[in-house]
Amino acid sequence: MSFADKVLAVNNDLPIRTELPVHSGKVRSVYWLTEADSRRLIREKGYDVAQDTPLAIMVISDRMSAFDCIWKGEGNMRGVPGKGAALNAISNHWFKLFKDSGLADSHILDIPHPFVWIVQKARPVMIEAICRQYITGSMWRAYSKGEREFCGIQLPDNLEKDQKLPELLITPSTKGILKGIPGVPEVDDVNITRADLDANYASFNFRKPDDIDRYETLLKEGFDVISEALGQLDQVFVDTKFEFGYVTDASGQDKLIYMDEVGTPDSSRIWDGAAYKAGNVVENSKEGFRQQLLSYFPDPDILLNKDRMNERQALAEDNELPQSIMMGVSRTYLDIAERITGEPIQLSDNPKDEIVAILKDEYGLIG
Repeated sequence: MSFADKVLAVNNDLPIRTELPVHSGKVRSVYWLTEADSRRLIREKGYDVAQDTPLAIMVISDRMSAFDCIWKGEGNMRGVPGKGAALNAISNHWFKLFKDSGLADSHILDIPHPFVWIVQKARPVMIEAICRQYITGSMWRAYSKGEREFCGIQLPDNLEKDQKLPELLITPSTKGILKGIPGVPEVDDVNITRADLDANYASFNFRKPDDIDRYETLLKEGFDVISEALGQLDQVFVDTKFEFGYVTDASGQDKLIYMDEVGTPDSSRIWDGAAYKAGNVVENSKEGFRQQLLSYFPDPDILLNKDRMNERQALAEDNELPQSIMMGVSRTYLDIAERITGEPIQLSDNPKDEIVAILKDEYGLIG
């Protein structure tokens, strides 16, 4: 069996019972269950949610997304072997650690299979909550051009690329296109300030002003939990993205939770600690793949310039990357996942058949 056969590239065609269209993102697909199935599972499994909470099956894939495109490899490799299972395993580990540390719950209610989560519907906070402990990436590019204010935060002079910042910075951006907020452009993923949140908390889906403090606390404490754990593995937690939302538990209590994924190589930069101490940056995250793409193609501006998106999409569609690049990403993801969880990541020969069998036999959701 080839490596390509072990990749779950298409995850929106499973015969899961649903009355709504399957929502398929860059990496995950979401199947909203029928009201009857949601109520039945809440009752049968004892999930701590309100009885009328909509549930969904969230299935991850092995697709490789970067620069807002999906990339493929030679030999019909439509993804990276082990990537999906590695991402889920890492998020599962951190979400459990957050809960055990008394921080907050997540949207995940059950994990039937390494590729699958059963999740509760949350009311999302409309911000990408980003924490930065080192100056790199987009922050460094802006800083190197002379900018000193970032998301309303004043940065000192004389910082150097990849240097640890004086303090952990919260640099949020919009999630989706938000309209009618003074001073906030109506485009996706635009940087915002704490003052923007305070003045327009309801527009960002916060229920009350105090929840902004709560989100910042969960953001910092979540970052610190992951950073400390990675430090024990001699890994540097550079920056990351969190997402938050509201859910209602079985007692009718609304609460702010973590959602999406946390602390993964897709949502974070992670550097090798020994290399960093020696003055080098070795990426143990998707950033390494992004840098490879910038080196592989002769005109990297296509990947960096949002005005050239059509060219960028054509680049991804018309090129098959060397298998060595795809397998290098696989080794990076599997290695960091196994270090974090302390468990080997098993590559399934046929994950789709396994998922269908489990959801049919143990959850009654097929057919």
